[in-house]
Amino acid sequence: MTIHLHLSPDTIYPFDARGVAKRFRHAAIFGALDALRPGETMRFCNDHDPLPLLDQLQQRYGQTVDIRYLQREAGAIVIDFVKRAM
Repeated sequence: MTIHLHLSPDTIYPFDARGVAKRFRHAAIFGALDALRPGETMRFCNDHDPLPLLDQLQQRYGQTVDIRYLQREAGAIVIDFVKRAM
């Protein structure tokens, strides 16, 4: 069991979407983003570019979450979602 204490505002938490069942994936991503504190990052990994998800994130979070691609290749997508201080 891993416990995250949120001791550092620049903490990066990995989220590998490939290991989450498709029917739970978006809910799990929203839950993980909701748990972030300002300055924290969720590093998202997936096997495809999640464009519909990114649209949903923009609608849900607006300017409170920055979306930064680190890797954008077929079969290997890595995106940092950074919670902004408001």
